[in-house]
Amino acid sequence: MKKEVSIKKIRQEAEDLYSRGQFFCSEAIVYSIKNNFDLDMPDEMVAMASGFPVGIGKSKCVCGAVSGGIMTLGYFLGRTEPGDSKVVKTLELANELQESFKNNHKVLCCKILTHGMDMGSGEHKEQCVAFTGEIAEKTAEIVVRELNLVNIDG
Repeated sequence: MKKEVSIKKIRQEAEDLYSRGQFFCSEAIVYSIKNNFDLDMPDEMVAMASGFPVGIGKSKCVCGAVSGGIMTLGYFLGRTEPGDSKVVKTLELANELQESFKNNHKVLCCKILTHGMDMGSGEHKEQCVAFTGEIAEKTAEIVVRELNLVNIDG
């Protein structure tokens, strides 16, 4: 794992992957973080994110970008053993991430965030690309802070 990353590059890559149609929001976030932190993360972790776009399986519930960010926080900071107390900190950080999004957009609900938009249209896609970048950036900021890494952007 790299000890120094560019948070701006992580955001840009996640936005580009979504914008070009290579990945949806949650997948783009996991992929960009994996790629830029140079993680020995199995590709299946990106695949695990494939069910979250469009509000979890197109149900338009929780924003897929937020789901992808929370999955990524869990990868870095979550528990792998029953009863491990690391879950307390991971829940705190997941709450920080979703609260940040909620403070910026008032809700986490994809249905409300995209109300009146034609799915896949320019307006909808632009908004979701921006959400993807925002969450990729915030997730990377939390990881850099919590693991005492360096953001080379300054």
